[in-house]
Amino acid sequence: MPRHPTPDPLHPKPKRKSPPHEFFLEALTPLNPEIRHMFGGYSVYIGDKIVCMLRNNEKSPLDNGIWLVFAELTDPSDKKLRKEFPSLRKIDLLEGKIGHWRLIPSDSPHFESDALHAAGLLLTHDPRLGRIPESRKSRTLRKPARKP
Repeated sequence: MPRHPTPDPLHPKPKRKSPPHEFFLEALTPLNPEIRHMFGGYSVYIGDKIVCMLRNNEKSPLDNGIWLVFAELTDPSDKKLRKEFPSLRKIDLLEGKIGHWRLIPSDSPHFESDALHAAGLLLTHDPRLGRIPESRKSRTLRKPARKP
């Protein structure tokens, strides 16, 4: 059986939606972000670091917005971050299982300004944002050195 079946012209695959919050991605264009479909949203990588996930689920709008990923040494509950991001909150869907992700909710009156502030921090390579996922760490370690 072929690995990739022949497409059925009568039942074409539905096109995948574009990532939400296009203004945020446009702001990150100089960093050449990699966008990947993940958990009903779109993860955004800069280099090997995942920096956020974009979510806009019409059927389940809870936690729609930009899910920021904070670095290992950053405390997401820090009061300074609350001043920088007035709408920042925990992600209910994660049920407290992943503590280094926080949400800028899309229904917040501060959404656009908070999102652009986050983009600005990413553009300046703020060390508080992003982390290298274990899968990318191990992939980097597995690469054999090239011989001359």
